[in-house]
Amino acid sequence: MGDEEVRGIVASADGAFHSWRQQPAKQRAEALSALADLLRARADEAAELMSMEMGKPIGQGKAEVNKCAYLVDWYAEHGAAFLDNTPAKPLPGFKECFVTYQPLGVILSVMPWNFPFWQAVRMAVPVLLTGNSVVLKHASNCQGSALMLEEIFKSAPGLPENLFRTLVIPSGQVSAVLENDLVRGVALTGSTWAGQQVAGKAGSLLKKCVVELGGSDGYAILSDADLDIAARAVVDGRLVNSGQSCIGPKRVIVEKSVKAEFEKKVVDLLAEKKYGVDFGPLVNAAAKEEITGFIESTIAAGAKVLAGGPGVAAPAGDCGDAFVQPTILTNVTPGMKAFDEEVFGPLIPIIEADNDAHAIELVNKSEFGLGAGVFTKDLKKGEKIAVSELDAGMCFVNDFVRSDPSLPFGGTKTSGLGRECSKWGMMEFCNVKTVAIKG
Repeated sequence: MGDEEVRGIVASADGAFHSWRQQPAKQRAEALSALADLLRARADEAAELMSMEMGKPIGQGKAEVNKCAYLVDWYAEHGAAFLDNTPAKPLPGFKECFVTYQPLGVILSVMPWNFPFWQAVRMAVPVLLTGNSVVLKHASNCQGSALMLEEIFKSAPGLPENLFRTLVIPSGQVSAVLENDLVRGVALTGSTWAGQQVAGKAGSLLKKCVVELGGSDGYAILSDADLDIAARAVVDGRLVNSGQSCIGPKRVIVEKSVKAEFEKKVVDLLAEKKYGVDFGPLVNAAAKEEITGFIESTIAAGAKVLAGGPGVAAPAGDCGDAFVQPTILTNVTPGMKAFDEEVFGPLIPIIEADNDAHAIELVNKSEFGLGAGVFTKDLKKGEKIAVSELDAGMCFVNDFVRSDPSLPFGGTKTSGLGRECSKWGMMEFCNVKTVAIKG
C-alpha cells in the first residue's frame, strides 16, 4: 500500500472511532462478543493458513484460534466493568469527584509472525473495548492472516465497518504511520531492537507506547522439586510453537544434586514428541541457520549434547530448509550464547546451580525479564521466590509460563514496557481522566 492509501485507511479508522466511542461499554462488549463464534467457525481455515505462512502444526494453529475466541468471551463478560467510573473523595466545596476512562483514538498495532492470530487479537480486543479503533501492521510473511482477521472483524454485526483495518506495508512505513496526527498510540510485539526503534519514535512524538519484546526465561529447578512435573513443564513449554515463543523456558537451571536425574527425565520425554504434532519447522531457512549457529557455538564453548543436535536430518520430504531437531545441551554456563542471548528455537540449555540462592541468581542473570519459573514442593518457599526474588513480569511456580486474558502480560528490563491482557491491558490506551464537579 502506498502512503496515500495508508492515510485513507487511518482516516477511515478514525471515523469509525468517533461513532464507536459513543456506545456504552456494555454495548461495545456485546458487539465484540460476536467475534468469538466467527473465529471458531474459521479455525480450520486459519490453522491451514498459519501452517503455510510460518510453519505452525495444524493442531497448534486451531488451538491458537480457539484461544483467541476464549479471550473474546472473557472480555465480553468482564471487560465493561473495568471501565466503570472510580469514585474519589470530593474536594472541599465540590459535589463530586471521580475518575473516568476514555479512549484515545486510532491505535497502531505492529505484530510478529510467531502467533499470527493470538498476538493481533490479544492486542486488539481490549483496545477496541475501551472505545479505540485499531490499524494492524502484521509481519510480512503473515499478510494472509492479517487480511483474514480484517474480514472477521468486518463480518461481526454491530462493529463499525472500519474499526479494525489491516495495513499491507513494510516496516519502513511504520514511522510515517506513527507521525499521522490521527494515530494516538502504538503497541508492538517483536524484537528488542524493533521495540527500541518504535518506542523511541513514539516518545519523540509524545504518543503512548506498549512494547512486548524478547525473553530468555530462566526456570529454577530446586533440589526439592517434583522432577517429573518439572521435566514435563520444561519440555512442553519449550516445544510450544517449535520453541519460537517469547515465554518459553530458554534457560533451565538445576541444582546439582538432582541434575543427572532431571536430565534423564527430560531426554526421555523429548524422545516421545512427534514432528508435525508437538513441533514443526522453524519460520524460514534464516531462522534455522541462526539457531544452528547458537547450538554449534555453545557446543564449541564446552556444552555437551544430550539429545538432538545440529546434524539431525529433517523428516523425509518436509521443510528441510527450516528444520531444527529439538536439542538438549548440558553444562551450559554464563558466557555461552545459549545462556547470554535469546534462543528463538527448540533448544533446552541445562545449567548447573550450587544451591537455591545460586539458582535464583542465575535466573536473574539476564538482560531480559519477561517470565521466570521456580519448581519446589515447598509452596510457601516457591511463592516467596516468585514474589520477591525473581526479576520478571510473570513468575510461575511448578508450571511453565503462559498467557491468559485474565492475567497481565509483560516484562521488566529489556523485555518491554507496559502490559497486555486483563484490566491493565485495557488501561494502557485510556485517557485516565479526572472529573471534579463543584456544587
